[in-house]
Amino acid sequence: MSGVDFPLEVKRGKPDRPTVNRFRPSWLKVELTPSEWDILAFSIAFKILLFPAYHSTDFEVHRNWLAITYSLPVSKWYYDNTSEWTLDYPPFFAYFEKLMSIPACIIDPKIVDLNNLDYDAWSVVVYQRTTVILTELLLGAVVLRFIRGATEPSMQRLISASLFLHPGFIIVDHIHFQYNGFMYGILLASVLCARNDNKLMSGLLFAVLLNFKHIYMYLAPAYFVYLLRTYCMSPTGSLLPTRFLSLANTVVLVFLVSLGPFLYMGQIKQLLSRLFPFMRGLNHAYWAPNAWALMTFLDRVLLQYVKHFGGRWTINSSGIASSSRGLVGDTVFAVLPNVRPIHTFTLTIAMQSIFLFKLWRSPTYKSFLTALTLCGYTSFMFGWHVHEKAVLLVLVPLSLLATESYPHFRTFVIASTAGIVSLFPLLFTPAEQVVEVIYSLMWALFTFVPLHRRLYEFPRTLPTVILNWLELGYLIGFYVITPATMLFPSFIKGKGDEWTFLPLMTTSVYCSLGLVWAYIRLGYLYLTS
Repeated sequence: MSGVDFPLEVKRGKPDRPTVNRFRPSWLKVELTPSEWDILAFSIAFKILLFPAYHSTDFEVHRNWLAITYSLPVSKWYYDNTSEWTLDYPPFFAYFEKLMSIPACIIDPKIVDLNNLDYDAWSVVVYQRTTVILTELLLGAVVLRFIRGATEPSMQRLISASLFLHPGFIIVDHIHFQYNGFMYGILLASVLCARNDNKLMSGLLFAVLLNFKHIYMYLAPAYFVYLLRTYCMSPTGSLLPTRFLSLANTVVLVFLVSLGPFLYMGQIKQLLSRLFPFMRGLNHAYWAPNAWALMTFLDRVLLQYVKHFGGRWTINSSGIASSSRGLVGDTVFAVLPNVRPIHTFTLTIAMQSIFLFKLWRSPTYKSFLTALTLCGYTSFMFGWHVHEKAVLLVLVPLSLLATESYPHFRTFVIASTAGIVSLFPLLFTPAEQVVEVIYSLMWALFTFVPLHRRLYEFPRTLPTVILNWLELGYLIGFYVITPATMLFPSFIKGKGDEWTFLPLMTTSVYCSLGLVWAYIRLGYLYLTS
């Protein structure tokens, strides 16, 4: 199959005509073209082939949640500690697990046995991986709707395909194991409603999403400003009480459905303690590629400098090992001042406020989409104890901006490349490493190349020429960094563990450089547009 015939490649000319066999849920009214059927078939087949692949402790986390919600009454869900993997997602996700536990019990009762820890029989593997594939179809249905209403369907078809086949979902959901796909489907459905000027439904869906996974609170400021400005206020700036109450009641109703039982039982405090464990440190076990990773690396460099050459800095002895061990816990710097939760919160709010002010002044859909992306991006850059998997909160909405202009496309390429590679260390078994690298390369080839052909602009000034070459050099560097960090552990095997964290640190720091630069790039494009 040639490159131009691959399903991700957008063909010039007339779009494919729908086949007689149609996929038409009444609530979405979508139909699949032949190329879309090909993408769906390829996606499902490939994910089924990944069933025997490595899976992380998240697999046991979700199996245990099936057991908790099936075996225990609602009143004990957020108190149970039979396993160390306690329930720490909002109630809608707990209800979702409860729903899935019913067929799970029919397939294999041992799946929902609360005391059957670390159960990974083939029945549970097939069931859990199948549920990820089926629930992710919501994402597929939503990205199809983006195509149907797009002003440039050919470009949107490419972006939609790239989202449905995104390597981030393959790595995090279908190998490592989580349920991000359908939740990002809800997020994109909310964004789609905003695009279609159905703002009340957009707010409702986002409220639903918050009660599935609270990490989406990072995006809440953009929603608040946009919906207040465009739905609850007139063009002259006066408040529309009827609309304001309509939106407020809708959001409150969603939260009452979610939290109502726990509010009635007096368990809100216990629930919140599970959702927000602030005792964790600044960095996750593997440094998420953000500003704090660069600061932690700088502290390591300064420590070595002070050790060898001296200086006026005072070394904090408790910080000599803590920030480079790759363990979950508090991060203590050896040379630089320590960062506290209040520092990260203040910085995040301050940076988001800059973009929210622009959104308030220019509350268009495009402005909302960019501000939404930047709110998630800011939280990823400066948040407390950010997980590396949270980079999807940046890459998914950023994909919708890739076709805006060539500078947006360049930002998309840099952030996507760095973000996807930053997920590679989640998989450390050789077979899965080969899969993630080859799949990501294929995805990049059939996404970046067609977009580059359509959006390329020749640099007209010397600074832009230099900048393009520097960015290209950075991207080429991944062809060195990636194999080197994957092969390095085999060279140090049996030689002690003092260098074991070096590959992780290298990946994190190098990816941080790209993601920080893409953040600056996107912020500049937004504020100067």
